[in-house]
Amino acid sequence: MTTTTLDDVQARESRHVLQTYRRAPVTFVRGEGVHLYDAEGHEYLDLLSGIGVASLGHAHPALSRAIAEQAHTLIHTSNLFYHPLQGHLAERLANLSGLPRAFFCNSGTEAVEACLKFARRYWYTRGEPRQEFIAIEGSFHGRTFGSLSVTSDAHYRAPFEPLLPSVKFVPVNEPAALRAAVSRATAAIIAEPVQGEGGIRPLTPAFAEAIRDACAKSGALFIADEVQSGLGRTGYPFYFAALGLKPHLVSIGKALGGGVPVGAALVSQEVADTISFGDHGTTYGGNLLACRAALCVLDHLVGGGLLGHIARVGQHVEQRLKRLAAKHPMIKEVRGKGLMWGLELTCDAAPVVTAALERGVVVNRTAERVIRLLPPLVITDAEIDEGLGRLDAALGAVGAQG
Repeated sequence: MTTTTLDDVQARESRHVLQTYRRAPVTFVRGEGVHLYDAEGHEYLDLLSGIGVASLGHAHPALSRAIAEQAHTLIHTSNLFYHPLQGHLAERLANLSGLPRAFFCNSGTEAVEACLKFARRYWYTRGEPRQEFIAIEGSFHGRTFGSLSVTSDAHYRAPFEPLLPSVKFVPVNEPAALRAAVSRATAAIIAEPVQGEGGIRPLTPAFAEAIRDACAKSGALFIADEVQSGLGRTGYPFYFAALGLKPHLVSIGKALGGGVPVGAALVSQEVADTISFGDHGTTYGGNLLACRAALCVLDHLVGGGLLGHIARVGQHVEQRLKRLAAKHPMIKEVRGKGLMWGLELTCDAAPVVTAALERGVVVNRTAERVIRLLPPLVITDAEIDEGLGRLDAALGAVGAQG
């Protein structure tokens, strides 16, 4: 039997796992709902859900059954053949997003890659091979070469340059800068409707209007990266709709499989009409296991009333976070929607994340000074109160240390 003590796990990883992650010193071995348990039996409230992935919480009965049943039946056949689930999932996503086509892959960054490729293919097909992308400062779109090229943080980019050459970055929520950057050479604008790694920063209505105007004037496509903000996270199926945007392409991932790796590029018919057989592909994308998990998540999101639940408990989270901000001077700003929130601090957020973990609540740090909260979408008011109570204690402890 595999040993799971922290010392043993750390020692084995130090010998054999590529050291690309700075892990917190805890080994999680079991979960139930919003709760996680480590190898020593300690309980934690999970307000991060695996960075927005465990949308139905941990060991959700319906999702567990669906995955087990599919594994007992058929897991994978490849995209050389039809199977009965991919079309159903694409149809459900089309009804939810308004974009009629889907390309399935395995992650958010792969979904972004697909969107970038499809945007280039669109203009190639039209005989006007535009190459330029306009991206947003503070953005994060993934770690592969294409998605990294439209990610602004030099920390991620510098070791791997040169990246795609034709990318311009504009400041977030500065409409004039966006309008000035877009031209008839622009293939697409790419933006997160709510920046995730950039500090939980929603686009303003004025900036969304600038995106609409720039696309209408130049003909550029709009790619909405909803990998983190999509699929109910903000209380909307997709936050682009709340901003009045109509993207040509949408990247999704994270919450879609509830923990099973699956992503998708959602595609307008206008763009789909320019794509040909063989233009893109993936071995695992949209296999039976991934689709079965995603269909289960969508069952709960739409038919199960989860969207309404998120809107309601999201208001409760907002009220509680604003009370924390009033209590703790180190909290500079509270930002977010639904169950996607950031607390911007006046100092580095790392000590608060550590203090929170010591008190049994899981959050993380992003954009250096922001505490990010992405709890499972099924979280209750009582669980919110308990988790934020523990975060309150962590903030107090760090504040007392000066």
